[in-house]
Amino acid sequence: MQRIVLLCRHAEAYDPFPLQPDFERELTPAGQQQARNTAKWLREKFSKADALLASPATRANATARIIANRLYFDEEHIMYNPDLYNARESQLMKSLGELPDHVKQVLLVAHNPGITRLARELTEELRLGYLEPADVVAVAVELEQWRDIHLTNGHLLDHFKG
Repeated sequence: MQRIVLLCRHAEAYDPFPLQPDFERELTPAGQQQARNTAKWLREKFSKADALLASPATRANATARIIANRLYFDEEHIMYNPDLYNARESQLMKSLGELPDHVKQVLLVAHNPGITRLARELTEELRLGYLEPADVVAVAVELEQWRDIHLTNGHLLDHFKG
């Protein structure tokens, strides 16, 4: 069964001001527009998501909410996982592997370098560029169950530069 994994780096955030925790960095006005542009592209190309996973960091949370609204995805159903904050690709993969099997299309909003490394690992596109803010990589994988995602490779369907 083909499943679609949409990997999105959070949109542009303000640089931290002195003593501000990285976790609390907010989107810039340009970042908010990037997220809206990304959401528009996702709606046009993929129309919906069955699940939306996101880092709870302020910038990823805001990106996920903007996108959810454009995809008519109920914000209350966004799955925020603290383990996704600045996660390595292995943790991101683990989170995908925990999805219920009825999910056919998932959007994951997270951080670099993990999100780029996951895109490269899933597609074996090692030359895939570093994902910039609000970039999305769409990957098709053949899976019967999400728990087997670490056993397979997919192919790159599309790449949006936010």
